[in-house]
Amino acid sequence: MTSEPYLNPVSRRRVWLVLAGVLLGMLLAALDQTVVGTAMPRIIAELRGLEHYAWVFTAYMLASTVTVPIYGKLSDIYGRRRFFLLGMGIFLLGSALSGLSQTMTQLIVFRAVQGLGAGALFPIALAIVGDLLPPAERGKWQGVFAAVWGLTAIVG
Repeated sequence: MTSEPYLNPVSRRRVWLVLAGVLLGMLLAALDQTVVGTAMPRIIAELRGLEHYAWVFTAYMLASTVTVPIYGKLSDIYGRRRFFLLGMGIFLLGSALSGLSQTMTQLIVFRAVQGLGAGALFPIALAIVGDLLPPAERGKWQGVFAAVWGLTAIVG
């Protein structure tokens, strides 16, 4: 007998697929935060913007922090999938635009766009874990999500 008799094998497979997708999104966003710090000296040298160095991080963090409660409430009302995918799309758009930046000002603006998307990824990912899994399994999966952050800190 399994610990979740209410889930049939198809449902269990779907849960794993959803969790894998959410983990991938978290991995991208977490990796982004660590890789940018490593790459900043080279970016500053190419874009000649030492005086704007702090704003590259600040714009991302401000946008992300401000949007967390907004995305959280909207996902409670209208559904988690919709806003997780919206956040992922905005994050990926901001990432692509950041890579194409020609000036520090552009980089700062596009990092803010990334932050707008990232604000959805972190809280909604954990809410999805809470929605999909019984309480006995949530802690294990939240530990896996925390391990993603630890892994990116080492890799980044």
